[in-house]
Amino acid sequence: MTGIIVKGIAGFYYVSTVGSGTYECKAKGIFRKDRKKPLVGDRVEIEILDEEKKTANVVKILPRSNELIRPAVANVDQAMVFFALRSPDPEGALLDRFLIMMERQSVPVFVCFNKKDLVADGEAEHWRRIYESCGYDVCLISAGNEEGTEEVRKRLLGKTTVVAGPSGAGKSTLTNLMQDGVRMETGELSRKLKRGKNTTRHSELLQVADNTYFCDTPGFTSLDLPGMEPEDLQQYFPEFAPYEADCKFQHCSHMHEPVCGVKDALAEGKIAKERYENYCRFYEELQELKRRKY
Repeated sequence: MTGIIVKGIAGFYYVSTVGSGTYECKAKGIFRKDRKKPLVGDRVEIEILDEEKKTANVVKILPRSNELIRPAVANVDQAMVFFALRSPDPEGALLDRFLIMMERQSVPVFVCFNKKDLVADGEAEHWRRIYESCGYDVCLISAGNEEGTEEVRKRLLGKTTVVAGPSGAGKSTLTNLMQDGVRMETGELSRKLKRGKNTTRHSELLQVADNTYFCDTPGFTSLDLPGMEPEDLQQYFPEFAPYEADCKFQHCSHMHEPVCGVKDALAEGKIAKERYENYCRFYEELQELKRRKY
């Protein structure tokens, strides 16, 4: 029998099948020998142990279309980077790290800002403009009021979507709106810190509609960029590309060079200051990592 892993907790894998329900499974020892671990999103073959108790073993992992390292999930069609506009306030550096992480793994991505009802229209549009100018699809919603959520649903239909973002942004609230079968715990915000409790403790694949899955993942509060050369960073800032031809030096870092098309575009307001500052911050981080390595 075949199915899809919808949840993995403490060595147990929950495999959803068509017509026979969900089975609690353990992975056969062969996977440990081959150093291959089943992931949420994997399509697998299972061997039934007890039909009444709905227990089985995972005996084979079917070929993957892709495999994300973080979050650890397989066979993803797209990612939704999900941030709140207030409570907690958006942290642009973390948002940009998520975008880089997804693009490095060749996962198409769109950006969703929640809680638009808590900010002035101008502030919401400011964030939309920043990321639309970089070529990203952007949604502004208020999940608590169910405003704009239908636009998100349209982007999810027929796809497996992984959602990435910090705690407290409202991911669980949106997840509950997207489907009826599972109600996820929603977190309380710390009044003092205005940060959310991380209520999602494991990756879980939730079926929204036919052939439509929504993968909520544990919230992250930080994210590094390992294994990247500083010179490679600019390719993940697509808004730089139209202006790089005006740089004097072929391998311009867009930071200290005297003649730089990207810095000129920044001065003219064609590139968002917030994005450029994050680029500089990440570039220096990667340089420091390189120095430590050597």
